[in-house]
Amino acid sequence: MATKQSEDFFVIKALEDGVNVIGLTRGADTRFHHSEKLDKGEVMIAQFTEHTSAVKVRGRALIQTQHGEMSSGME
Repeated sequence: MATKQSEDFFVIKALEDGVNVIGLTRGADTRFHHSEKLDKGEVMIAQFTEHTSAVKVRGRALIQTQHGEMSSGME
């Protein structure tokens, strides 16, 4: 059975070592289900799936989506 996924990708570029990218599940109880650690300059290209409804970024990173560009971990 084919699963419906968003064809929209988003990009996370680490601006420092140790940026955490955490995938959160769909459903009544939101839980962590996957995490990656990026070092400075590393880029992760991702998309939402039937299992992933949200992504949490911890640390300094540049995030690019079809809706624009934002930064995390900046004050």
